[in-house]
Amino acid sequence: MPNFLDLVDVARTAAAAGAEHLRTLPRPALAQWTEKARRDFVTDVDRQVETQIGTQLRAAVPGSVVVGEELTPTAARDAAVVWIVDPLDGTTNFLHGYPQYAVSIGCLVDGALAVGVVHDVTRHVVYHGATGHGAWCGTQRLRGSPISDPRRALVGTGFPFKDMTPMERYLRQLGAVLHASSGARRTGAASLDLADVAAGRLDAFWELALAPWDVAAGVVLIREAGGLVTTLDGDADVLQGGSIVAGNPALHRWLMQLLNEP
Repeated sequence: MPNFLDLVDVARTAAAAGAEHLRTLPRPALAQWTEKARRDFVTDVDRQVETQIGTQLRAAVPGSVVVGEELTPTAARDAAVVWIVDPLDGTTNFLHGYPQYAVSIGCLVDGALAVGVVHDVTRHVVYHGATGHGAWCGTQRLRGSPISDPRRALVGTGFPFKDMTPMERYLRQLGAVLHASSGARRTGAASLDLADVAAGRLDAFWELALAPWDVAAGVVLIREAGGLVTTLDGDADVLQGGSIVAGNPALHRWLMQLLNEP
């Protein structure tokens, strides 16, 4: 069984290769965009990068399993090492040339989240972390925000965009956050939002509907940077798909209370 730091190295190498692939390929023409669902785009670029990353990860750790957004989203997670991969987090941003997208690789070891790597493609910045070894951006150790007063907090979020059913609830939450905080931001790539929470640039974050590959790597970063991440119901298992609330302990507690108000 590879140790956690070995797995970090494997994930960093695979993410870097995927990011370089994204940088060298031209953005797909409009006719090549495919909608998996309304406002949920996928292209051959996503699939090519996931294939490349998956092949690299399985070769580096024989017997490991890849759960990837585009090609293997329902793969069983019963191996000792399971990679959870988003080859292009922020596909809509990528398609429009909006420079906010990433390669995200999380890793479960014996069923527990242990490793996370988020490669910010356009900025050439890599975040990595492993349970018990901290969260890092290069050689700089990450610490979550020291802010505890909600009035000074900058809060990240993601809009409902596939299923619009929770929009009314979300807008009530957004209004409450805007009234109580110093502002909110939505950039369209959850892995980078979570990396920003780990780095203290965002003080907290919430979204109502995210998939495991959206959050796996970022959750490791935040927890290793001293923060908390749960579902809106307070469950620490955020890999079932659904809501997520993140922040330092004080702001996580505040945001949980605010979002759950009737």
